[in-house]
Amino acid sequence: MFREMRRKRQLLTEGETLDILLKGTSGVLSLLGDDGYPYGVPLSYVYHENKIYFHGAKSGHKLDAVRNCDKASFCVIAQDQVHPETFTTHYKSVIAFGKIHVVEDSAERRASIEILGRKYSPGLEEKMEQEIEKDDKILNMFVLEIEHMTGKQCIELV
Repeated sequence: MFREMRRKRQLLTEGETLDILLKGTSGVLSLLGDDGYPYGVPLSYVYHENKIYFHGAKSGHKLDAVRNCDKASFCVIAQDQVHPETFTTHYKSVIAFGKIHVVEDSAERRASIEILGRKYSPGLEEKMEQEIEKDDKILNMFVLEIEHMTGKQCIELV
């Protein structure tokens, strides 16, 4: 169902791929948007147990797209160094494919919010709890359940 990577020598190991997802702070979520146009939205995320969690509003383009089509991809770029003298870029990146939906289960929803909060605001649990309580009614949590994922690096880093 998913294509194999053509340049297999550039494939990152599973460990390297997971390391990029765990350390990354932003990526681009790609969905099928309005009128069949692709919709790529940059956002913060957290990777946990083969799932990627995002937060968002209770209405808007992202939510509409997720409701219309549950297939998505998510890309994280870990390294992007342009080398003009050699007409290349030294890069490392990850792309994940899977099904996305709004987290409806209250326990999973709360856990995913806390995991996201701890990633971006470590050591601020009390303030995080206040923010969660304040924004709980206006916040959606989305989960991308990964079906296929690859990490890739430029040939110069192999």
